[in-house]
Amino acid sequence: MNPQPPPPAPSETETPPAPAAAGTDANGSLARPFKLSRRFDRTGRLLGDTAMERLANARVVVFGQGGVGSYATEGLVRSGIGHLTLVDHDDVCVTNTNRQLHATVKGVGKSKAELMAQRCREINPMARIEAVREFYREEVAEQMLQPGQYDFVVDAIDNVKAKLHLLHRCVSLGIPVVSSMGAAARLDPTAIRVEDLSETHMDPFAKDIRKLLKRKYGVETDRHTGITAVYSIEARRMPVALNYDDATDGFLCVCPQDNDFHTCDHRTQIDGSVSFVTSCFGMNAAGVVIRRLASTR
Repeated sequence: MNPQPPPPAPSETETPPAPAAAGTDANGSLARPFKLSRRFDRTGRLLGDTAMERLANARVVVFGQGGVGSYATEGLVRSGIGHLTLVDHDDVCVTNTNRQLHATVKGVGKSKAELMAQRCREINPMARIEAVREFYREEVAEQMLQPGQYDFVVDAIDNVKAKLHLLHRCVSLGIPVVSSMGAAARLDPTAIRVEDLSETHMDPFAKDIRKLLKRKYGVETDRHTGITAVYSIEARRMPVALNYDDATDGFLCVCPQDNDFHTCDHRTQIDGSVSFVTSCFGMNAAGVVIRRLASTR
């Protein structure tokens, strides 16, 4: 992993979130009462001070900073989550521009995790943001996800093997998790649904995840799993060949880096996708996290 250094200390004009526990702080001094920043005024008027204090003290990790994960991160930081860890091994590719929040002309070739971390710090300089340039997999799972480390996990991974292991680890450790199913190959954001994984239907990807979790890890996916899934009931649309594919005998990957884990060339098919669907997947995932953490720890 390659964690980034913590952001600068809060300015004197800001009041940092106090520890949730009343009484004294870690140094034995009287704890300062929580004071909501005006930047979260409108969220606070929906949820109240007590819920906003929970969010400010919550620790959330988002695995994947692509078309779904970048928007999930945006929804979380703009809702007042005080501690965010952003995990992604990739650099921005020009083909990310149509759907990923950090993908701009200046962003191409730069780390997705670090770009989103920088963006989060500009939205809420009081938050503690960590960028981790890593690909989640079994070999690094214990290092990246430990018991009690996070209050919630957002799974926006599109690699099936990695997703399966992450979901199994969350279930095994009892960590609340919301997982994005197939956001690509869809055009209708109104067809998005949020259910326990066992209740998903009309989504072939979700069906495969249920089957493989049960077969490989023994997770009973025909009853309540505790895995909240964001999925779509819209039928998948097959990708359309484009004119420039003819010049390369098919799809040509133009990603700025090669890796041994997950590349365009490793995929059997490159689906189309649009921002107004992938973003809604991400924002739905963020909504699950905020509603749960605001109501109870």
